[in-house]
Amino acid sequence: MNPMNISNTSVHTSELATNKVLRNTYALLSMTLIFAGVMAFVGIMTGIGHGMALVADIVAIAMLWFVLPRTANSGAGIPVIFAITGLLGFGLGPIINHYLAMNGNIVMTALGGTGVIFLGLSGYVLTTKKDFSFMGGFLMVGMLVVLLAAIANIFLQMPVMFLVLNAAIVLIMSGFILYETSSIINGGETNYIMATASLFLSILNLFQALLHLLGAFSGNDD
Repeated sequence: MNPMNISNTSVHTSELATNKVLRNTYALLSMTLIFAGVMAFVGIMTGIGHGMALVADIVAIAMLWFVLPRTANSGAGIPVIFAITGLLGFGLGPIINHYLAMNGNIVMTALGGTGVIFLGLSGYVLTTKKDFSFMGGFLMVGMLVVLLAAIANIFLQMPVMFLVLNAAIVLIMSGFILYETSSIINGGETNYIMATASLFLSILNLFQALLHLLGAFSGNDD
């Protein structure tokens, strides 16, 4: 067999596998976002408190760390990812209720902004097929710095730091969207369930950071 034909066949097979991961990721991501939205609505309507929301978030994070990695390579990963995203969506109830009471436009603007940023960044990577794998280390360091600063601000209670932290989260999550989409396209991520989880978390954190920023700049945030 001609070595050139073998090479072309290998490249074609790789492209098909990548396209399948990409399609499956976006399909599952869409469904989990819708499900999380429904669960957030449940949280809003039931008026859950911050305590229950915190419990939902902790359970979701525990499942994300300890359960999803063990089930992501089988069909069992599907209900697990829905459970995680549903709990995280449910946990949004108090924060969304807070901003709805303040000004409903803040929530809609944050949703719209999140959608525009995600679609714009993903579309850019899909169109250019650029490799953003080099950003991985910078993004992880950035997240660590933000986490430490957020913990410090619990005690310092500095409004300016709060704004800076949320602005940094918007930038870092935007970077993660570029990095994660690039990883799928270039074959670095081959598991669509794990890819969905990563993109979902980036979108969720981006949405919350935009909510805080818009609330602060509206002049009504506490």
